[in-house]
Amino acid sequence: MSQPLFQSSVPAIPADQLQFGLDTFGDNAKNDDGTECSSAQTIRNVVAQAVLADQVGLNSINLGEHHRPDFAISAPDTILAGIATVTKNITLGTGVTVLSSEDPVRVYQRFATLDALSNGRAEITAGRGSFIESFPLFGYSLQDYEVLFEEKLDLLVQLWKEQPVTWSGTTRASLNNQEVYPKTERGQAGGRMGIRVGVGGSPESVVRAAKHGVPMALAIIGGDPARFTPFAKLYFDYLEKLEQPKLPVSIHSPGHVAATDEEAIEQIWPHYQEMYGRLGRERGWGPTSKEHYLQEVNHGSMYVGSPETVAQKIAYAIRSVGATRFDLKYATGPMPHSQLMSSIELYGTQVVPRVRELLS
Repeated sequence: MSQPLFQSSVPAIPADQLQFGLDTFGDNAKNDDGTECSSAQTIRNVVAQAVLADQVGLNSINLGEHHRPDFAISAPDTILAGIATVTKNITLGTGVTVLSSEDPVRVYQRFATLDALSNGRAEITAGRGSFIESFPLFGYSLQDYEVLFEEKLDLLVQLWKEQPVTWSGTTRASLNNQEVYPKTERGQAGGRMGIRVGVGGSPESVVRAAKHGVPMALAIIGGDPARFTPFAKLYFDYLEKLEQPKLPVSIHSPGHVAATDEEAIEQIWPHYQEMYGRLGRERGWGPTSKEHYLQEVNHGSMYVGSPETVAQKIAYAIRSVGATRFDLKYATGPMPHSQLMSSIELYGTQVVPRVRELLS
């Protein structure tokens, strides 16, 4: 596997500012013998994966929300509440909460409750998501795609400040000097619960995150991560223009870690092929080829390989974008739980220390 050229004009990032997390959508998994797990077992496996992530010192785990047969997680905050009871330090977030088809008041209340259960470890990542199933499921029209997210994000950010809210819009009932409960201990102490806006790469979404004064999470799922550098620059420039403090940028990208490059490549490939083949048939794409997959592994945003290979690629991405956080989407398709657990352990114990060393 070719190694990325580790060069950048971005200044070195202090090691104590770097954070490393995990993302999963709860892909319905297979057992080691190739038989399918139930969705219930997949959810229990996600809890076990979060426990291991906490034990190996990772900073965060983020659960995505989907409403389709290939993913088990439709209510990430409920699973995060379960994880809160069996972990100690790891931040518990979403990746993402599909805010367009949610009620921001209930989102705030559920995460304020999670924040209490976890002693201040809750984090919301609000976004639109990459699938549209939640719109018809909850009675929303895709014709309102833009206004739903814009209005609901505006309301959620106001709620996040934990002050009386006065708000009006077209997507839900107005609020007049409304207090919303429970309050978080962080809010009562003058702080804020964790929040990010998930961005797929449109300039409008970048500017929206800056205008709201909320950290930005970049979903980089294909191509050289350096192509997202202009989006990070746009975000930082707008924060400065709006006289906002500099806020962190994080990266979300898929990958898998194994003992060698070859082992990692071959472990994930059949599951990658199955997942993207299914999506391709739904969306009218051509068949997924191994050549395309290897192109992403070798030169794009698939962080697949040995600990050294993955560490080099992550360091390159962080430097390129000026990010301070990297979240590895560690499950791609129906990968067995045993492979995911091994990948998490290698990521936490070998990849992360090596990235810190490269960036120090």
